[in-house]
Amino acid sequence: MAHIYMSFDFGTDEEKAQLARHKLEMWKQAFRLDKKLLYKFERTGPEAHSAAPVAAEKTEKPAKAEKSGKTVKTAKGKAKTEPESEKKPVAPAGPVKLHLRLGFSGHEKMTEERLVKRIPGEEPFKDASPAVMRQGEPGFDETAAVFDALD
Repeated sequence: MAHIYMSFDFGTDEEKAQLARHKLEMWKQAFRLDKKLLYKFERTGPEAHSAAPVAAEKTEKPAKAEKSGKTVKTAKGKAKTEPESEKKPVAPAGPVKLHLRLGFSGHEKMTEERLVKRIPGEEPFKDASPAVMRQGEPGFDETAAVFDALD
């Protein structure tokens, strides 16, 4: 199975990087691309470790309501607690790069080509200087090594 790597540089725009992550997750579910479409973020700079858990924070469900929240009754009569500040101020992060790996088998060439054409043209990706590297092209080995080194 040959891999195709795509790199996107979002600069310091963490919000666009998260929109891209969300879009990739939607495509993975909609087209059943679980192991065929893999992505990893590369964050550099002094705040790289503090910016990495942003994706994990959004997916976790709150176990208990915060004490500083407001209590609101829902239509079914149950009390629901909302935190006072929904959005936390985002500190400016270092540069964010998205590395994407497509790994399709030989009989899925049409799906692979459609995604290679579609992804760089979509909204959060097209402004992030997309770069597509196929096996044997310059930069392929370096991108593969960077992708494998990221956790």
